Order: sequence, then structure tokens, then C-alpha cells
Amino acid sequence: MIFIKSKLFTLGFVLILEVNFNYIYHTLKRRLLYHYHKYFSILIAGIFTFQISAQDFHFSQMKFTPMNVNPSLAGLSGKYNAIAIYRTQWNSVASPYTTLGASFDANLNSPSNRKGFLAGGLNFYHDLAGDLKMTSSNVNFNIAYHLRLNRNSTLGLGVQIGYAQRGLGQVKGYFASQYDGNDFDQSISSGENFGSRNTGYVDVGTGIVFKHNSLRKGTFNANGFMFTAGLAAYHLTRPSYSFIQGGNDDLFIRYSAFVETEFRLDNASFTLLPAVYYQRQGSHQEILFGAYVKYYFIESTNKTNMRNDFSLGYGAFYRFGDAFVNKLLLDFSSYAVGIAYDINISSLTQASKGRGGVEFMFRYYFDESLQRRIR
Repeated sequence: MIFIKSKLFTLGFVLILEVNFNYIYHTLKRRLLYHYHKYFSILIAGIFTFQISAQDFHFSQMKFTPMNVNPSLAGLSGKYNAIAIYRTQWNSVASPYTTLGASFDANLNSPSNRKGFLAGGLNFYHDLAGDLKMTSSNVNFNIAYHLRLNRNSTLGLGVQIGYAQRGLGQVKGYFASQYDGNDFDQSISSGENFGSRNTGYVDVGTGIVFKHNSLRKGTFNANGFMFTAGLAAYHLTRPSYSFIQGGNDDLFIRYSAFVETEFRLDNASFTLLPAVYYQRQGSHQEILFGAYVKYYFIESTNKTNMRNDFSLGYGAFYRFGDAFVNKLLLDFSSYAVGIAYDINISSLTQASKGRGGVEFMFRYYFDESLQRRIR
């Protein structure tokens, strides 16, 4: 009887232990999963926020951020050129990252000058990144001189001088020192000495661009070829962007290279516009390449006295190791509207569900040389 009771007691003890173990296991599992889901987005946001703090912002429609690609592109697209662009990304991961940009450039004397022409431009960008609400604002003045090599070719040299400011909103990030063994407690000091939530610096860049344009437009005599290529360097003074007192975080020089081309077969109603863009900053690099196919429904001719082009273009691009980019471009008269959508294929795909970013662009331009030619 005692033996049976002893066995029953042992069995009961084992069952209690097993029940308690299962309870503890599932409780820990639920808690770990809860914290995993809760802080995974914060971790991703933190990684990308601090990565962006060390790198410049980027756009998928790089053709329409000319002076961010090369200061020498000021004045190269027409007499006047005004662009507004907006990008938002990572909405499915954490707080979205948004970037707003605007630029205006113009020829300061006639592009038909036999020796060359002077051009100037202004560009502005504002970036808001992640849960830390890190902001970055840049205002830049660009000046370029385009030397005319022959009737169809120019060589331009440009300089960019600007001022940039970076700031932190209300700091919502979590630091290791704020973990109390149970949870992250923001009432605990992070131990980080933020000297200021704002920092500013003067910035300098330069670039060189070669352009050859033998394109002929018109309903009955369209043909030709256009080639534009350039090299540029930004942050030549290696300014510091640190928020920490005594910090030594200097911006790496950003190197930029690009090639844009346009092909037009004799009297064809469409053009092909292949392009490749390369940027490197420190250990980070970006390669974007692809092509637009543009179809002309209406095109200016020598019988009109105004620009009345109407075309629709589709672009397929690939950002190496990161995303496929689909683009649409609508041109009408002196206006253009563009949209780009990134399909993410990087290691973040599980979190982003393939949704990278969406981008909108509006452009107004006036080409004096075209007006003169069609009159």
C-alpha cells in the first residue's frame, strides 16, 4: 500500500513538473514572440535610420534629380527646368521614410552661343527617417559652364555649394542600457550624451559632364542619338554630422557616375532610353540600370509654332541587390509626370513583403533651342 502510494506520489509529482514545465515553456515562448514582434520593427527602423544618417538619400527616378546626380547637369535640359519629387518607403516595416525634393535650373545666357553657355540652379531636399524622426535638409546652389566642342557636343564643369542640417525629433529609440531584465524602460537613462538634436554644416561638390545630341524630332524626320555621361563627387570637405558631444562621425565622400542615352530609329514613333547610375559612399554602393521605352502619340513639327509633344513611357530598372523598379512617364507639351514603384527583393523582403517604395515626380521645362528650331 505504501509502495503504491509512493508510486502515485512520484507520478503526480512528475505530472505537476511536466505541467509546470509546459506552462513555463509556452509562457516564455509567447513572451519571446511578443517581444520579437514588438521590437523587430524597432530594430529594423534603427538599423535603417542610422544607415541613412551615414548615407545620402536616394531616388529611383534619378533622371529627375539632376543636380543630386551631378552639379554640371544644371542648365543642360533646356532654358528652364523645374522639378518636384516625393518618395515614401518601408511603410510595411515601421515608420515610413519620406523624402521631398525640388529643383530649378536655367541657362544664364543663350545655349546657342558658339563658345558655350553659363547655367545655374538651386536644389532642396528634406528627408524624414524612421521612429527616431531623424531629419535631413539640404539647400544647394549650383553653377556650371558648358563649353561647346562642336555643333552637337558640349563639355560641362559644375560646382555645388550648400548648407545641410540634420536633426532628431523626440527620441523614441531603445538602448541596451534601458533594458531592466523584463522590458525596455525609457525612464532609465540611455547613457548617451546628445550634445544637440540639431547639427549643420557647409557642403561642397563638383562634377563634369559630356553631352552629344544629334537627335532630330518631328513627325516625318525623327532619328538620331543622344549620349550624356558624367562623374561627380560630393561632401568634399568631409563634414561631421554627429549628434554626440565629442563624436567623430564625418560624412564619406559620395562618388557619382552615370550614363544616359536615347536612340531613335528613322521615322519611328518610339525611342529607347537606356541608362545606368552608380554611387558609392564609404563601404556602401548603389547601381541602378535599365531603360525607358517612350511612344510618341503627337510630336512637334516645323509646321507648328509651339511645343505640343505628347508621349507615354514605361521604364524597367533594377537596383542591384535591392529592388526592381517599374516607372511610368507621361510627357505633354512642357510638362511631365512620373511615378516609380520599387519591388523589394533584398533580405528585408520578409518584413517589407516586397513593398519597397513609391515615388511621384512633376516637371516643367522650356527648351529655347526647340522653340527656335520649330519656328
